[in-house]
This record gives sequence, structure tokens and C-alpha cells, in this order.
Amino acid sequence: MRINKFLAEQGIASRRACDELISEGRVTLNGKTAKLGDDVSPADNVTVDGKTVSHKVKFEYYLLNKPKGYVCTVSDDKERKTVMDLLPSGAGRVFPVGRLDYDTEGLLLLTNDGDLAYRLTSPASEIPKTYLVRVEGSISDKQLNRLRAGVEIDRGVVTKKCKINVIETGKTFTKMNVVLTEGKNREIRKMFEVVGKNVDFLKRIKLGDLTLTGLDRGAVRKLSQEEVFYLKNL
Repeated sequence: MRINKFLAEQGIASRRACDELISEGRVTLNGKTAKLGDDVSPADNVTVDGKTVSHKVKFEYYLLNKPKGYVCTVSDDKERKTVMDLLPSGAGRVFPVGRLDYDTEGLLLLTNDGDLAYRLTSPASEIPKTYLVRVEGSISDKQLNRLRAGVEIDRGVVTKKCKINVIETGKTFTKMNVVLTEGKNREIRKMFEVVGKNVDFLKRIKLGDLTLTGLDRGAVRKLSQEEVFYLKNL
């Protein structure tokens, strides 16, 4: 088994993050600095930052209704609150699957199953993620159709086609459900900026068919076996 996959399966981090650990020289294999592409067998000794990595791990899966004001990292050098602060005291060494912005709320998975995390965040998987979006003022059909077709949010970075349904309009706001199959940095906020609209509320409400039903803001629960099976087969 390749060393990055081994580390991910042992819950060290996502496979992509494990690649970075290896590239930074923080991983050893049988006493020597590991390299990308190295293979690991059950008899091998692997360490990360000097700590031995067990060949056996019990996977844990949590669903969090993230509130505003938390960053989606294990630690933060600016000493801001992280989503790890919301986990129960008995939780194992898990990490967030993907990220929600500091000011974005909603559905966030945390696990030590690096393989699942990799699949759920890989652009190739095209797993639909549904967001509740509120913008200031009204929005025209022309603006909506432009967003649905894909817009350039950064130089050379164009969003994929998406689904947008208006669900509520008021004198000062418009609420929509937006379904994306990718997860670029601050994608939704940047998309609406392109058409001159400011997003003043953003919440992820679904991952595939997994929802936040019954989970209060800031609350967390373990996923059921059925939910884990569903995610692994998306």
C-alpha cells in the first residue's frame, strides 16, 4: 500500500494532506525519511513527527452543524475557535472533511477515515452539495442563468454548471438553494460577486442526501452505520 494511502487510512489526515507531510520530510519509514510513492507493509515502522503510526485504527465519523465564528482546521495559529472545540470529549483524532468559511454555517463531516475524506472532496467525485444562500436585494433571471452556466471567479478559474432555485423573496433579500458539485475556495460568495450581488448568509444544508435534520446549530453527533455506508457508496 502506498504510504500516503496508509497514513490516510490510519486517520492522520486526508490523502492530499499526507502528501504534504511526506514532502516536508515529517514522515519516516523504518527509520529513513519517507518519499512519495513508498510502499508500506504490516511489518514496517512508520512515524509522523517522531510518533509511531499504528497499523490498526478504529474509524470515527461525526456530523456537525457548524456555526459562524469557527475555522475548519485542527488548530489555528491566530488562536481562533476551531470546529474541534465543538466535538465531544471522547472523540478520537479526527479532522474536518473539506472546509466551510469562517462566516459560513452548516453541514460538516469530521472523520479519521482518510480514504472517505479523499473521495468526498475529490473534484472527480462530483458529489452534490446544497447550500442555502441569501443575497441582498433582488436578483434577475439573467443573473441567475449566468451563474447556472458557470462564471469566471478568478483569473482562468471558471465554475462548473450548477443548479439554483429561488425559494423566497422579500423587499430587501432573496433566498435560494444552490447545488454545486465542486468546492473551490469561497466559491459561492465569489460567484455572486461576479453578478454584483453580496451574499449575507450562507449555510450548507445537504451533502448528497445527508441533511442536518434534528441537529441544532453547534451540535454534533456520530453518523449511523447506514449513513457511513451511504457516503462510501456515493
